[in-house]
Amino acid sequence: MKLFGAEVYNRVADKALQVRGGIGYIVDYPIERYYRDARIARIYERTSEIQKNIIAGRLSKEYF
Repeated sequence: MKLFGAEVYNRVADKALQVRGGIGYIVDYPIERYYRDARIARIYERTSEIQKNIIAGRLSKEYF
């Protein structure tokens, strides 16, 4: 769930930023903070790549 949540949050924030264009980077708009928070969510709860490795390891132990 951590991986899925972080990835979806990042995609939504990225799309919102794309819709707003360059103005989305201005600190006066909340999209800037959402995008920044989305990027840090992927790092804070371990990086997405590490999460993928953990999931793959657990699945391989369970099924192989």
